[in-house]
Amino acid sequence: MPTERLSMRHIREVLRLHHAVGLSQRATAASLGLAQGTISKYINRARRAGLTWPLPPELDDDGLLENRLYPPPSDLPAEQRSQPDWALVHRELRRPGVTLMLLWEEYCDSTPEAFSYSWFCEHYKDWAGRLKPTLRQVHVAGERLFVDYSGHTMEVIDGPTGEVRPVQIFVAVLGASNYTYAEASFTQSLPDWIGSHGRTFAFLGGATRQTVSDNLKAGITKACFHEPMVNRTYADAARHYGTAIVPARPYKPRDKAVVSYCTLFGFR
Repeated sequence: MPTERLSMRHIREVLRLHHAVGLSQRATAASLGLAQGTISKYINRARRAGLTWPLPPELDDDGLLENRLYPPPSDLPAEQRSQPDWALVHRELRRPGVTLMLLWEEYCDSTPEAFSYSWFCEHYKDWAGRLKPTLRQVHVAGERLFVDYSGHTMEVIDGPTGEVRPVQIFVAVLGASNYTYAEASFTQSLPDWIGSHGRTFAFLGGATRQTVSDNLKAGITKACFHEPMVNRTYADAARHYGTAIVPARPYKPRDKAVVSYCTLFGFR
């Protein structure tokens, strides 16, 4: 169900607080009691319409402002409208922090006859699906938990010392529901790795039958396609929680595609 539009009065206030007062999107959202994503959406929509603050006097009328922010769909037939460069979109999505929403906004900036965001996502999915056929994985509830560290780090401030320290992001995802648990730790060492698993199972209220792990050195002593070797402490922890460690195959990222996607989503 589509979300209800903000009133023109609220949109004016969003633009005023962000551009005139200089509040960040987060602070603007807190001031108006809205989600940060909502604030970002309307600021980007105003930018695509060429609007900033103060608004031109002729846009004091709510109807004119609404027509400017929400122009009617193009009358051009679909085959005559500018199509996105799907190969470029596919390459750009590999860059850290790049999303389909960001690429769609850039596409809208480049052409006045742009298609909708839903059309953009649907047609990109169809285009990407023809690149390389893959077998869809079906996960049974409670069967598998996928665990990994994010490839990106974050920073936290040590309260007593004020020191800025990098932290690793541990992510665990249930295969059937994509229910996700994430936490930060200072290292990827064995104690942090085991501790993150314990807190994950406590958060979920139990352990799955299998835990699909990346070939992290702290957990997997030898990454091998046929006979991987699991660290003894990691194996003992698995026996304690009643789960089985199943290392992902080396150089087969699709074995743990669920957690890889959620890791990237969480970072964005």
